[in-house]
Amino acid sequence: MSANLKYLSLGILVFQTTSLVLTMRYSRTLKEDGPRYLSSTAVVIAELLKIIACIILVYKDSKCSLRALNRVLHDEILNKPMETLKLAIPSGIYTLQNNLLYVALSNLDAATYQVTYQLKILTTALFSVSMLSKKLGLYQWLSLVILMAGVTFVQWPSDSQESSSKELSAGSQFVGLMAVLTACFSSGFAGVYFEKILKETKQSVWIRNIQLGSFGSIFGLMGVYIYDGELVSKNGFFQGYNKLTWIVVVLQVKHLKSYICIE
Repeated sequence: MSANLKYLSLGILVFQTTSLVLTMRYSRTLKEDGPRYLSSTAVVIAELLKIIACIILVYKDSKCSLRALNRVLHDEILNKPMETLKLAIPSGIYTLQNNLLYVALSNLDAATYQVTYQLKILTTALFSVSMLSKKLGLYQWLSLVILMAGVTFVQWPSDSQESSSKELSAGSQFVGLMAVLTACFSSGFAGVYFEKILKETKQSVWIRNIQLGSFGSIFGLMGVYIYDGELVSKNGFFQGYNKLTWIVVVLQVKHLKSYICIE
């Protein structure tokens, strides 16, 4: 893979992540007539779109042959149930994480969320050391310590926060902070677990993402039924959806992201 493609992928990922945070925050705080869209249903739709995108990529790798595509999906997913079940754990964690991000951005401003969520770099590093036996150098550990210090200072109360206290109460900020911290730990563990699975098997990233999306859709639908079943039965699955909502959903299909840069 050329260096230009890697830098292009990095640029797209940065733009996508930044856009997702801003649009998600705006969509969760925008005041409109009628019910607001349910974050649990948005997570499910994102997983379904991920599956569709990965199937298209597998179809392309199969030389655009439906017969070859069917054979690949059958051989790699249905005929390998134990390999497929390995993805249930990270898939469930990713589903939880995606729902937590909506909670966090509903209770935190975008800047605080974005900085705090960078703690996932620390959790990923810790899980990489413990689960993959990776070794970090002195400067890498020092960078992680500086990152923690930066996040701590961001959360330190200041006089300027009093002006925004009318919009965000201390209780809602605490809920948002707990949600984003939990998402950091879940992101770190699930990411390292997924990397471990990728390195131990020869299945393609696209097949693995189809397996992730399949379990994610199931877990997501369970969440919709448990937490928002009454609202869905009353106002429908797509209640409150508009153009901005669909932009958020498309941007959230991000776990296809930079696995092409793992190696």
